Amino acid sequence: MLDGVSLDQLRIFQAAADEGSFSAAARRVRRTQSAVSETIANLEAQLGVTLFDRSGRYPRLTTEGVLLLADARAIVAGVDGMKARAKGMAGGLEAELTAVIDVFFPIRVLADTAREFRAQFPATPLRLYVEALGAVIQPVLDQRASFGLVGSLPTLPAGLTVERIGTVEFVMVAASDHPLAAHRGTIPRGVLAQHIQLVLTDRSELSAGREFGVMSPTTWRLADLFAKHAFLVSGLGWGGMPLHTVCQDVAEGRLVELAIEDVPPGGLSLPISAVYRTAAPPGPAGRWMIERLKRRSTDGEPDGDP
Repeated sequence: MLDGVSLDQLRIFQAAADEGSFSAAARRVRRTQSAVSETIANLEAQLGVTLFDRSGRYPRLTTEGVLLLADARAIVAGVDGMKARAKGMAGGLEAELTAVIDVFFPIRVLADTAREFRAQFPATPLRLYVEALGAVIQPVLDQRASFGLVGSLPTLPAGLTVERIGTVEFVMVAASDHPLAAHRGTIPRGVLAQHIQLVLTDRSELSAGREFGVMSPTTWRLADLFAKHAFLVSGLGWGGMPLHTVCQDVAEGRLVELAIEDVPPGGLSLPISAVYRTAAPPGPAGRWMIERLKRRSTDGEPDGDP
């Protein structure tokens, strides 16, 4: 019976586990709820185990379901990877490569990769956009970009494949003449709340109603990281920045790294990932760029100078 297990069954199993209900899974895979329920039941019969406990209001993965879900994800990811490679082999080069880059990613690393890209694919125009938060993802969802390099959005919509690239170090800073810079020891949240926090705003609707890293009730919002940097240096507030964008300012005394409650010494490590629509993986040029960025990450370059 196991030979009869289909990729469609595994995708529906994964959707049901991710969405937390059969009805939500049905909307995701564009099937009826009854079709999803029947598919899951058939899969359970073929595997000989119960994947979901249906005794509550919502189905919950059983112990066996949790273990087999990892196998299902690996199988689906493997097939998607095979499709991506096959597309590259059969489809030829993209007419142009469009990508959206998270503003936190080191621009020097991107420029060095683009230089290699020009030598590798001289006939393929490269179009890069730098955005933050959900604005990195929206062009990918809208099919206006082949992939996005994401670091500043902790949750992603369904239908996207995620490939880890590396990390970027993230620190909290204020100008050397800002009141917080004179605080001795770890700064409690109550003290932070007395000062304006400078935060990036999302130019898309993907993170509407959600806050990421906001610790003060008083915020000034900027859609541009370079504007935020200028405001920080001018003493207009405090906030988080990628270390590579402020390391020189800290070294020369314009900015001071803040020790903040619940933030580990040395700041945070922000994961950076390449994301693309699972149904439309990047072609040869996009695949090359993702792999090159991964290699640079292995070499430790994404945390380098701006």
